[in-house]
Amino acid sequence: MNNFALRVQCKSTRGIVAETSTFLTEQGCNITDSSQFDDTDTGNFFMRNSFSSEEGVTLAEIEERFAGIAAKYEMNVEFFDETSKPKVIIMVSRFGHCLNDLLYRWQIGALPIDIVAVISNHMDYQKVVVNHDIPFHCIKVTKENKPEAEARIMQVVDDTGADLIVLARYMQILSDQMCTQMSGKIINIHHSFLPSFKGANPYKQAFERGVKLIGATSHYVTADLDEGPIIEQDTTRVTHAQSPADYVSLGRDVEAQVLSRAIHAHIHGRVFLNGNKTVVFPASPGSFASERMG
Repeated sequence: MNNFALRVQCKSTRGIVAETSTFLTEQGCNITDSSQFDDTDTGNFFMRNSFSSEEGVTLAEIEERFAGIAAKYEMNVEFFDETSKPKVIIMVSRFGHCLNDLLYRWQIGALPIDIVAVISNHMDYQKVVVNHDIPFHCIKVTKENKPEAEARIMQVVDDTGADLIVLARYMQILSDQMCTQMSGKIINIHHSFLPSFKGANPYKQAFERGVKLIGATSHYVTADLDEGPIIEQDTTRVTHAQSPADYVSLGRDVEAQVLSRAIHAHIHGRVFLNGNKTVVFPASPGSFASERMG
């Protein structure tokens, strides 16, 4: 028995859910989880179904047979095997808390991904990465060599067949060309609760404003710096008695958790782009379970 998923995005029309459910039933499939959202402002409809094929029908056969329904409703459709592990490249600079958190979650199976490379503009985490038997690429970036450096990064993407790039506190601004080329395939973690306190040293800005909540935001990367569609956010409380250094330490934990949750949502096909926003469906039952518990 195989576990598959279906993603649908189209204009909202009566009958989509009923016809899709009937089709999967007729193919010998059992729907195990389903989420839908009807955006009344835009008229867009989003749906994600997890289902198991109980009578041996393959994913390719199901996709081919669904083509008529997809054409009828002018759907953007994606079928995928939920057991497949997307290929991911992690990019990091000199702050390693998100990298180390992702390596641990990957190691115990909590993040079912295949980390095919780590790219950095510094050598700080070479040993950590190599000790995990992951290829490490140090690609220095300067104003003068930025096009050549990004060409080398994209070569790694092409060579590995990476599905996703994760900026785990990678402190370089990507070019508009790279953002466009990899649209919807680069996730960043920003160490503030966007849209407040953008740019350099957001924790110092937050401290100076006397905030009572600090947070982190994970979003897709676009040409507009830190303005990409938001996938995940979270906060933690602070008090007047804490210092900017406390903010940074507390913020590290939030950043790591927010980034991992954003990746988890993306790789399970739970995130849909909806203009400059996202639709993020809840996780399917069992999808947070890891291979090594405890």
